[in-house]
Amino acid sequence: MSTGLPDPATAEHLLLEAEAMNPGAWVGHSRNVALAARLIAGRHPTLDPERAHTLGLLHDLGRRTGPNRDRHILDGHDFLMKLGYTDAARIALTHSFVIPSLDTLQGEWDGTPEEWARLGELLALARQTDEDRLLQLCDTLALADGFCTVHERVVDVALRYGVTARTPDKWRAGLALKTEFDRECGVNVYRLLPGLTERLLA
Repeated sequence: MSTGLPDPATAEHLLLEAEAMNPGAWVGHSRNVALAARLIAGRHPTLDPERAHTLGLLHDLGRRTGPNRDRHILDGHDFLMKLGYTDAARIALTHSFVIPSLDTLQGEWDGTPEEWARLGELLALARQTDEDRLLQLCDTLALADGFCTVHERVVDVALRYGVTARTPDKWRAGLALKTEFDRECGVNVYRLLPGLTERLLA
C-alpha cells in the first residue's frame, strides 16, 4: 500500500481518536462514506476497495478540531500531511469540491482570511484522481445513520449551511458524477448500498 495512506488499523485508530476529541454525527457519516467507497470501488475497473475504505474513514478527519464547519477541510489536510499520509491529505482537501472552486462551498468560512487563501492555493495545486472523484461521490451518498440519494444529501447540506449562487452548479456536478460512476461500474451505484433501494421502494 502507498505510504501516502495509513494501514486500515491505523486509520481506524485515527478516527476513534478524533471521535473522542469531537464526538458527533460526522463519525457515522465517515463510516458510511468508507463503506460506500469500498462497495463502489469493488465494482469499478481501476479502484482499490481497501484504499477507498481507508480514504473514506479519514476524509472528514479535520472534524477532530471541532466543532467546526468548512475549516475541517484545511485542518484535516494539514493534520494528515504532518503524519506523512499525502494521499489521505489530498482527499481531505478535495472531497468537498466536486467543482474545484472555493465559491462552491456553502456556509460562512470559519477560519481566518489567511487560511482561506491557503485553502485556495492548495486546491489549485491538487491533482484530482478517480479516488478523489469516488470520495466526492460517496460524501453525497452517506448520512450518519445510513445511505441516501444524491438528492437527499444536497437537501441535507442546504438545510444546514444554506445555498449560494453556485449551489445549483454544484448539484448538477454531483448528479453528473453519479451518472459517470454508474457507467464506469456498469450498475446504478444506489443498488450497491445496503438498505437504500429497499427504503426508497418500501
